[in-house]
Amino acid sequence: MAELVESVQEVRRAIATARAIGKRIGLVPTMGALHDGHVRLIADCRAEAGLVVVSIFVNPTQFGPGEDFERYPRPLDDDLERCEAAGAALVFAPTTATVYPHGSRSTFVEVAGLSDILEGASRPGHFRGVATVVLKLFEIVQPDLAIFGQKDYQQQLLIRRMVEDLHVPVEVHTRPTVREPDGLALSSRNRYLNPQERQAATVLHRALEQASRAVAGGERRGDRVRQILRETLESEQLVRIDYAEVADADTLAPLDDLEAGRRAVALVAARVGTTRLIDNAVLEE
Repeated sequence: MAELVESVQEVRRAIATARAIGKRIGLVPTMGALHDGHVRLIADCRAEAGLVVVSIFVNPTQFGPGEDFERYPRPLDDDLERCEAAGAALVFAPTTATVYPHGSRSTFVEVAGLSDILEGASRPGHFRGVATVVLKLFEIVQPDLAIFGQKDYQQQLLIRRMVEDLHVPVEVHTRPTVREPDGLALSSRNRYLNPQERQAATVLHRALEQASRAVAGGERRGDRVRQILRETLESEQLVRIDYAEVADADTLAPLDDLEAGRRAVALVAARVGTTRLIDNAVLEE
């Protein structure tokens, strides 16, 4: 079984022991309720690091009023088994008091320009919580590398910006989204969906596929690609669109024209029943 630790001191002792024998340290930050996408991230991290740390912490500061903090799944025993199978040596599962020793008087991190658009506009304060907790984890674990999934595209971009701006000595790696056979992106929140909603949720991936095909076929008008996204999403009655955007893949600035040689990404967010889901696809010419 992967070793479970809750204190900063325990993590640092384990890291110091690993570094003393020349091991490279990898971190996979999670909120638990691990699925096959997380398992893939852990296994990929194990291929690049001698010691893999998985953090499991449902971070209260990235949840807004009325969101699912209280009911967010916390199956710790199952998570430990998945961590063990994927090759993690250490699971850091701190309490809220450990991560935020001064409660609401804690220090917070803001990443200007990426915190208040798209997910940030829909979930005010969300990315302040994300940036803060990730920086705290980087300071506690002091990894050589950290691995994130592309499904949370804006999140990994924001973390890259934070690391660059603050000169944090951590390599940030992003791995492709892991999907079900029908295209639905794996997410801990998928378990909230009833069977009808689960079927309807596949429309997010279908919308991205339609947009990707249009761009691959020569479509360069940003508004037309947005229209394709929205029309596809609107074909499902159980889906309510939050946003459907086409943006620069490095800045998330909206694109009017998809210029040759400029990386673009399509991003969608929608509620399926009461469950909010996100997905994205990098658009290739």
